[in-house]
Amino acid sequence: MAFESLSQKLQNVFKNLRGKGRLSEADVKSAMREVKMALLEADVSFKVVKSFINSVTERAVGQDVMNSLTPGQMVIKIVNEELTALMGSETSEIELKPGNEITTIMMCGLQGAGKTTMAAKLAGKFKSKGRKPLLVACDIYRPAAIDQLRINAGKVGVDFFEMGTSHAPVSIVKAALEHAKSNNENVVIIDTAGRLHIDEEMMEELITVKNEVNIDHTVLTVDAMTGQDAVNVAETFNSKLEITGVILTKLDGDTRGGAALSIKHVTGKPILYIGTGEKLTDVEQFYPDRMASRILGMGDILTLIDRAEAQFDEEKTKELEKKLRKAEFDFNDYLDQIASMKKMGGLSKIMEMLPGMGMNVSPDADMSGGEAALKQAETIIGSMTKAERANPDLLNVSRKNRIAKGSGVDIADVNRFIKQFNETKKVMKQFSGAMKPGKKGFKMPFFGKNKLF
Repeated sequence: MAFESLSQKLQNVFKNLRGKGRLSEADVKSAMREVKMALLEADVSFKVVKSFINSVTERAVGQDVMNSLTPGQMVIKIVNEELTALMGSETSEIELKPGNEITTIMMCGLQGAGKTTMAAKLAGKFKSKGRKPLLVACDIYRPAAIDQLRINAGKVGVDFFEMGTSHAPVSIVKAALEHAKSNNENVVIIDTAGRLHIDEEMMEELITVKNEVNIDHTVLTVDAMTGQDAVNVAETFNSKLEITGVILTKLDGDTRGGAALSIKHVTGKPILYIGTGEKLTDVEQFYPDRMASRILGMGDILTLIDRAEAQFDEEKTKELEKKLRKAEFDFNDYLDQIASMKKMGGLSKIMEMLPGMGMNVSPDADMSGGEAALKQAETIIGSMTKAERANPDLLNVSRKNRIAKGSGVDIADVNRFIKQFNETKKVMKQFSGAMKPGKKGFKMPFFGKNKLF
């Protein structure tokens, strides 16, 4: 989980504050010292930490807070607001020109940051919004990068343009824009060459493209796992190229959080999107308020809802609702729900989005039992015949014994699963009216009073 170490430390600090009926100025300053150490250990810029701690302390020792009935909660609220402000307050994204006007986006960054993959992710994201993107290969130094972009363009279903490695990047971009005009493509995403480190030749190449071609957005991709180094890279690129914003990759990894918490303050440029996995669909818009909430262990229900709705097929959802109302929910539908959960990142990803649950998610312990239960459910259903999956009422003792042998589990496991399935079926029938597409009150079948495990 991203920010896990930082989140745990902040949770411990605020747990102590919540336990106090009244707070003294000394209590606040003691807590802020611990917050300061947690942020520095998370590789947040010292200047950023100093400014942040001063802002929080100044607000937290005010009379409105100190005289509050719940001063500990007030301090947490202030920290949440200041974290949000630190990361940008308002949500920013790449603005596309209206209609069929071409928007040009130049991707830049160091080698290994995930820039080429992110270019394809953005193309897929814009395509899903009704745009017609064109991916342009301008990394003339790495043929493998051109091949990678071509393959990913095919995977996300967008057009691809390249001229090999013998032409200058600026010439490739100019030709690509003519290609886009001829083919009514309205978002041109340019994948430029990365280097292992920043050098003058690299910068000059990018500056030349910007000077000779109308680039609407210069987007820097940085590896969140590099911490403060990512911030230094962002500062350098911004001073040379005047970037539009930053995309953070590998935020699903064991990142300490320094980059996400420092970049906006240091460069003045917003974080636009974040990479949350290796799949070409694993890209999300960056919401400072949601990220602050996740860092403080308050969950992120809105992002969870966004992920769930992205998996909803309107026709399939309507059909599922009809089945639920008629109590016709079967094992095939159950498998579909498990598949949707996997697409949302799996059980651990969902749990860390739930308020109060983020810090209880342990990749080594808590989630292993739940993930195993889901896998066992899939195995049991996989041992059923088509008729049995479609009609759970067919499952008599002899059929259950056969299913147990086929799935390598005990008959008691099969009985337990079927019992839980029937309980889930009842709960889902109660909530069937909340599962309409676009409605914010949906319920996942694995949570609530009747759990899968």
